[in-house]
Amino acid sequence: MKINEKNLSAFAVSATPVDKEGYLNKRGEMNKNFQRRYFLLKGNLLFYFDKKGDKEPVGVIILEGCSIELAEDEEQFCFKIEFHGTNNRCYILGAESQESMEQWMKALACAGYDYMKLMVAELQRQLDDIEGT
Repeated sequence: MKINEKNLSAFAVSATPVDKEGYLNKRGEMNKNFQRRYFLLKGNLLFYFDKKGDKEPVGVIILEGCSIELAEDEEQFCFKIEFHGTNNRCYILGAESQESMEQWMKALACAGYDYMKLMVAELQRQLDDIEGT
């Protein structure tokens, strides 16, 4: 998939609706220490910044083909975004509290296309039931 970084950065800081935002601790890929980052969830795109108000994201995670699970071997309130297949990265994130972790996990699990497709199918089924009665 080809991604235009300039457009993606502009979308990250645009006035489009935000599904969830806030600080999380992110484990580095090379340096395994946790770094505090500001996260912004817009649809199935999870942007992260050095701090709130930055004009460009440090990175973006496209939430497709992944699962959101507890990271049981990690520190308290940690969860992971795990991509399936070979040579795929696993992101370890840590929240400030149990409640915050659960909110983030739910928001991220509901962000992908597959979840939306299931929701549309269920709503269509409910509509068909109503129209059938």
